[in-house]
Amino acid sequence: MTTPGGGADPVKPGVRVKVCGLTRPVDMDTLARAGVAYAGLNFFAPSPRALGIAQARAIALAAPAGMARVGLFVDADDALIDAVLAEVPLDFLQLHGAEPPDRLAALRARHGLPLIKAVGVAGPDDLPALDRFAQVADMLLVDAKPAPGAALPGGNGLAFDWRLIAGRRWPVPWLLAGGLHAGNVAQAVALTGARQVDVASGVETAPGVKDAGRVADFVLAAQEG
Repeated sequence: MTTPGGGADPVKPGVRVKVCGLTRPVDMDTLARAGVAYAGLNFFAPSPRALGIAQARAIALAAPAGMARVGLFVDADDALIDAVLAEVPLDFLQLHGAEPPDRLAALRARHGLPLIKAVGVAGPDDLPALDRFAQVADMLLVDAKPAPGAALPGGNGLAFDWRLIAGRRWPVPWLLAGGLHAGNVAQAVALTGARQVDVASGVETAPGVKDAGRVADFVLAAQEG
């Protein structure tokens, strides 16, 4: 449904959506029309959604007021993060590697930006890490743990057993990720109680190519959970 001005109806208060892995400035308009809250830019070179600095700057500058721009890094050194932040306006740093808690503290001191820490979950043994990082991160991203030897730490279209975190809460906000799409996000939200969700491949026609219809369908479905 659209408003007389041509955009999507405002998303009702409820589940906030993050779309990760943008590769084109036009995607920002797609996200804005759907009511997306966070836009993710990937700086992990092996990913098919990875961006160069100039490309990322163009996308970030296309973000509408009020949409948070999240930079995704995987075990990145200071040189890379410094180079990105010198050119690309970001509102959050998302750490999706094996960064320990003291690395988060160092990055916050260095850059003053809020931090999202991704934690992969495959079984009960992975849950204590969520409690540990909740003490140092500003937000958690609860993702499916990649298979051993996987090339990418996320964005693989894999889900985990959502019952593992049903009813669990942490002292910081959190996002649910991993294999979400319009057909399952309502169930995932209902089972876990998530108030924020993250999607990449579930709204794409190809890696990094977001589809306006899929984005809109995902956002609407997330509100039904």
